[in-house]
Amino acid sequence: MRETPSVSPKSPSIIKQALTVNRKPFPWVKAFCAGLAASLPVIIGLLFGNLEYGLIAGMGGFTYLYVFNIPYAQRAKKLFFVVLGMTLVSALGTLAAPYPLAVAILMGIIGAASIFIFGALKIIGPSAIFFVLVFAMTTGMPVHPELVLLRAGLVFLGGALSWVLAMIGWFFDPHGPETGVVKKVYSELAAFLDSVGTEKYNETRHRVMSGLKEAEQTLAVGYIPWRNTDIFNRLVILNDQANTIFLYVLENFSKTHVKLPPELGEFIREIANSLDLKNKSESVSKKILLPEEMDESVLQLFTKITDADAIMNEPASKINQVIRIFKPSLRTIFLGAFDKNSIVFITAVRFGIVTIIAAIIAYQFEFTRPFWVPLSCVAVMSGFTIVATYHRAIQRAFGTILGILIASLILMTHPSGFIIAVLILLLTFITELFIVKNYGLAALFFTPNALLMAESTSHGSFTFTYFASARLIDIFIGIVIGLIGVFFVGRQSASSRLPHLITKTIRSQAQFLLILFSDQGTGYNARKSREIMKMRTNLNNLKTLYDTATGEIPVNKKALEYYWPVIFSIEHLGYLLENCSKNEYRPILSDKTLSQLLYVCETMANAANRKQSPSIKNVPEIEKFPSIHNEIITLQKSLQIDEGVSF
Repeated sequence: MRETPSVSPKSPSIIKQALTVNRKPFPWVKAFCAGLAASLPVIIGLLFGNLEYGLIAGMGGFTYLYVFNIPYAQRAKKLFFVVLGMTLVSALGTLAAPYPLAVAILMGIIGAASIFIFGALKIIGPSAIFFVLVFAMTTGMPVHPELVLLRAGLVFLGGALSWVLAMIGWFFDPHGPETGVVKKVYSELAAFLDSVGTEKYNETRHRVMSGLKEAEQTLAVGYIPWRNTDIFNRLVILNDQANTIFLYVLENFSKTHVKLPPELGEFIREIANSLDLKNKSESVSKKILLPEEMDESVLQLFTKITDADAIMNEPASKINQVIRIFKPSLRTIFLGAFDKNSIVFITAVRFGIVTIIAAIIAYQFEFTRPFWVPLSCVAVMSGFTIVATYHRAIQRAFGTILGILIASLILMTHPSGFIIAVLILLLTFITELFIVKNYGLAALFFTPNALLMAESTSHGSFTFTYFASARLIDIFIGIVIGLIGVFFVGRQSASSRLPHLITKTIRSQAQFLLILFSDQGTGYNARKSREIMKMRTNLNNLKTLYDTATGEIPVNKKALEYYWPVIFSIEHLGYLLENCSKNEYRPILSDKTLSQLLYVCETMANAANRKQSPSIKNVPEIEKFPSIHNEIITLQKSLQIDEGVSF
């Protein structure tokens, strides 16, 4: 059974999807902390007798909106650079305010840089929107370039307060995010063992592989060389053991039609559940009763699962394993994202150009608050795909209409002092509660919050009718520009690049395969080779490109259904090759065998580039690594093009 990708629906369903409220739980704690981060600087400013300074510092409180469930080591670095970014854009906004053209160009550059950095580093979060918002709000303040250091310093202090609030959890559960991701791996692994011999095998196999890669990346960014704790070491070794179990099942049970004993899956599920327990008094294996009769392969699998249980309960002195953490350098990541076929780079350039155009139009026609036009454009374009952009436009339109009415009513009462601080706390709190449910619901409360802060710092005067109509016009013009820009610049840009990037990825896998199974000399470390970095970069770009292609309008459903098993197989082959590189006792293949393997890979690469079916070639066996041999065969079959598929 092959998993089929979800493709974008026709336009009537787009509206329905955009207005759908999902069932994710409310993030009560994060929402409350976000409200505190935004309102505390305002309260402190009031206590010192200066509301305006408090509101400026409150813009730094947007830093907390970039908090997600990632390791605290990564969270600390990420938020620190977000604070620096907020500080920088507030300084640029203050200096550029007298020069509309400079404001327009800088707004595009800030947006493009944010999109590129967040995309290249695969950082989850709101990306460009709040950097552009802070920049825009400082350009809307009274023009005083000489106050650049004061305003930037206040934003920095507000951001620093958010950083402190975000790191408080470290004192109570320093490895909570890492524990959660390893627990998820073992839960998926349990489901995978239950699926052996059933139609769900391929689906669960893909979920385990994705979970293992996510866990490895999470543990890598959570690693602190100078603070190597026992809990962290156990989590790394547990993840490695999950990887060992997964590979053993692939090597020994991938072709079977017989189910494994259900007790094995239950054993692993108990291990996953016990990861949350702070004090474990006994081994999980004592609770599991296995069948008395098992064949040798099942018995060895049980032994490997027992080893995982032992890793959790044995004293640290008895776990004789060395922790090895490998992660690519920032230089490698950014160079990979700069590739001409990288959708991250293409999206960033498109984002910057359209934002600049929107800003120039807004300033050329001299809107009352021209920055709301490009800001709305940025909010709409923050959707990852064209379909997501359409969803954002619909959600922002509905949310903005009601949000501006709420903002107008609030501002008509001329709130002041602590009332403003309380309103900011409540509106931020409610925004963060609903952002996980639907962006439109969040916009309903985020819009009045942003308008309250912006108008309070710009000392604007208005009537209800004028204010409401002006903001609606600004925001709808921004939405329209964003939609037009994305549609004409971005459509079909991802799907048209898929064949070429598939070709590049297969060739990079062939190069890595060559160094894995040939003599590279003593001391050579394949885990740090240029070939593995190149393969990882191509795999990341390919997966991102495919995800983007699924949201294009119009979408080629047949082509996407064809490409999904191809990319699935390429991704799985990459996973197997990476795991092979950890084994120091790899066989050295003969020149003839290596030549045949490279010939098979090049045949597939050429066929993919020409959008043709490759001829089925003989794939030589690889001693001790039958799963790699089997996956290459699977990839050859996946690349066969059925009748009716058009590119």
